[in-house]
Amino acid sequence: MSIPSDRNELATLVTSLRRHLQRQERVGIRFLFPGEALQTNVVMADGENLLSGTEGDLFSDSSATYKAKTLEELREAIGDCRRCKLWSGRTHLVFGVGNPKAKLMFIGEGPGRDEDLQGEPFVGRAGQLLTDIITKGMGFKREDVYIANVVKCRPPENRNPEPDEVASCEPFLKKQIDLVRPEIIIALGKFAVQTLLQSKVPITKLRGNWHSYHGIKLMPTFHPAYLLRNPGDKKLVWEDIKKVIKEMNGENA
Repeated sequence: MSIPSDRNELATLVTSLRRHLQRQERVGIRFLFPGEALQTNVVMADGENLLSGTEGDLFSDSSATYKAKTLEELREAIGDCRRCKLWSGRTHLVFGVGNPKAKLMFIGEGPGRDEDLQGEPFVGRAGQLLTDIITKGMGFKREDVYIANVVKCRPPENRNPEPDEVASCEPFLKKQIDLVRPEIIIALGKFAVQTLLQSKVPITKLRGNWHSYHGIKLMPTFHPAYLLRNPGDKKLVWEDIKKVIKEMNGENA
């Protein structure tokens, strides 16, 4: 047994733990519940990797998650995820679906009941509306785009994701974006928009305007579930979608 090697490993672990706790503190978490497993997030990347700026936690550069070259490898690396408390109430982890090299990516908040049961994002009533937007509004097939959520497990009773849950899943979303490399992201709803833009500005002020996510054009708009409750705002979403169509056609929005 090499004592210097053991010391190096211990130093690395302490550094990772410190970074993990700093990240937790930034999202308002100042303690761990008894028996709660430490969350393991993606290490900070450099260069052009879209994970640049993600604080390293207990993952290392050699982790399967960080080194995943495809969405399939990333899903396998995430495994039976128990990095936050949402795992205990899920039926299926809802990873993502669609074209792995899509030019257009939709990102929502989190799975609902139907998504949890089927293991696929946006398959319930809100998902049917999103499918109509994609197929009838934009003229694409659902399999032409890529669809994912900020959190991969259903929050109980469809409540809003909590800060620690978003923090645990966000590195995996960033890795998905990094692997797909879309030209445009449509962020659906408050939590997707505010997570991606790292902003607390209300979505009513953000929607309809182009933003940038690591050089990728990002259009915030309302979540389809919101439109089911507020059908009068469908016209606002259609305005946002028309800007995306123009951009994809090479026209000036």
